[in-house]
Amino acid sequence: MQAMENPHEIEQAILLERIIGNVVKCNEAVAEMNLCIKDFIDSSTSVLIAAKLVDNYNDNAAYYLGKVDKLPEPV
Repeated sequence: MQAMENPHEIEQAILLERIIGNVVKCNEAVAEMNLCIKDFIDSSTSVLIAAKLVDNYNDNAAYYLGKVDKLPEPV
């Protein structure tokens, strides 16, 4: 007995090839985006450190002014 051939096999193979090609392109784009995000995060480290220093300074100044009863009223 002969196995039935799939009449859509060639079309399905072509579509599968296109899907695989698109997935490869998508993976490459995501990898490139990950590198860009990593570069951005690495470049913003100094800004993050400065922000933490300013926040820490504000907390310390508020604590000190509160202890010496010279904390100004909020505006």
